[in-house]
Amino acid sequence: MKRQYLFSLFLIFLFAACGKTNHEQIFDSAKLPRVSSAQVEQLIEDFILAEDGAIIEIPAGFYELETQLILDNKKNVTIKGAGMEQTVLSFRELKSGGEGIKIVGENIILQDFSVEDAPGDGIKAQHTDGLTFRRINVTWTHGDKSKNGTYAIYPVQCKNIMIDECIASHSRDAGIYVGQSENIIVKNSLAFGNVAGIEIENCDNAEVFDNVARDNAGGILVFNLPGLPKSDGRGTKIYRNKIIENNHKNFATPMGEGPNGNTVTMIPPGSGIVLLAAKEVEIFENELIRNKTFGIGIASYQITGFPSEAPNWSPYSKNISIHGNTYDRKRAGIPDLSRELGQLVSIYNAHGKGKTQDIIYDGFWENTQGKSIEDNPMNLCIREDNLSELRFSRFYLMEGEDKIDSFDDPSPFTNCRVEINTDVSMIAAR
Repeated sequence: MKRQYLFSLFLIFLFAACGKTNHEQIFDSAKLPRVSSAQVEQLIEDFILAEDGAIIEIPAGFYELETQLILDNKKNVTIKGAGMEQTVLSFRELKSGGEGIKIVGENIILQDFSVEDAPGDGIKAQHTDGLTFRRINVTWTHGDKSKNGTYAIYPVQCKNIMIDECIASHSRDAGIYVGQSENIIVKNSLAFGNVAGIEIENCDNAEVFDNVARDNAGGILVFNLPGLPKSDGRGTKIYRNKIIENNHKNFATPMGEGPNGNTVTMIPPGSGIVLLAAKEVEIFENELIRNKTFGIGIASYQITGFPSEAPNWSPYSKNISIHGNTYDRKRAGIPDLSRELGQLVSIYNAHGKGKTQDIIYDGFWENTQGKSIEDNPMNLCIREDNLSELRFSRFYLMEGEDKIDSFDDPSPFTNCRVEINTDVSMIAAR
């Protein structure tokens, strides 16, 4: 408990003390001593020869690697450094492979080291049951952020995931990205300088709490995208997070202009929490501070303009509960104009052009669920204590760009209650 408290103080110190530069780092890894080529070869060999139950210890120092580190189909393996500011694995000169570290296995623990400058993802884990990231820092130190990797911490198609006391920065997609997975905790972590700070995509049974997401284009995202092996995810709780000044430029690769271009390109700078085709999400007790476009945005997939039909998948956000959050938009600036969603908010919101919104809803609904948006067919429940003081905008977009309207009345979404059930007790005790 004491260590967790100290780490929380560390996160607050970072927020208060670090300047908002494009290339902010939590420490200067260049000051670390370079390890010998023999030590680098030993580390590569440790990964290759690891058996079930192995403990791979990485002593302090700066490791310059030309090949990725792969742990393939192993069980009960721990990979640990001397601390995220003491053990740094640099993949800037990588000549083979894309990810820095690639994991497939069962009951894998990674802790106490940093990964820098992987050309693709920092750490990717796939098809792993039982996965812990603890005190892991992944970042990019390039001057040109468009050359940064896609995801920093990237578990996909995994089960029983714990991400605790980690730091992810400068990804050109998401810093902490959990995709097509189930049973997930993301806590006590810091995400900054990314396009998306923390993203839960097509996942079941996730809790995201006690994190700091700051200076990203979007703070925390919950998406369900079509055409993936795992379709609609459901059951996510987002609570007790500090979501602060996520006004960073969106530097994601645009759709159609590279292999990493994807839906995150639509996120306007200044987005606090974004739900896209999300199901069964509860958002509560978060601090949403100076996110210049909106605090919380609820949207269907139609707003992307991409095809919105796929098997076993729905494009609508539904069964959403929002309560007990605090909002502060003072000195946030005007909403973003670089993305169409930002333009929609800035020009067509219900409170006046150029005004930051606390909560927005795109207003798309499934006709089979109700005849009118006034019936709250998607079961969006907003129960904020000071709702009358907040800027709420519901948009009317059903007839396209030629007839856009907005409404400031949240009452259709207040007389309801949604119970979101998650159970992460099986991993909470780690």
